[in-house]
Amino acid sequence: MKDIYSIIKSPVITEKATMLMAAANRVAFWVDPAANKQDIKTAVEKIFSVKVVGVNTHRVPGKTRRMGRFEGKTCRVKKKAYITLKEGDKIGIFEGV
Repeated sequence: MKDIYSIIKSPVITEKATMLMAAANRVAFWVDPAANKQDIKTAVEKIFSVKVVGVNTHRVPGKTRRMGRFEGKTCRVKKKAYITLKEGDKIGIFEGV
């Protein structure tokens, strides 16, 4: 397992993530693309001192752009994790959102 602070990259603050947080007690994070669900669960539990019930991951592909006849990628593949927390647990960075 990697260092727990290198697994979690940043929180995802979008309209969908905010609705999931309010309705289903789920939070979203950008995570390391090489991390698996067990690594993500362990990292979130240790960093934020909460109980994780489930982890769902989603790989976001890089965008393809064209410049004349040349084609390339603008960004790398990213990975997003939706984390379901135990009822009553909260993560402080999402409180003001």
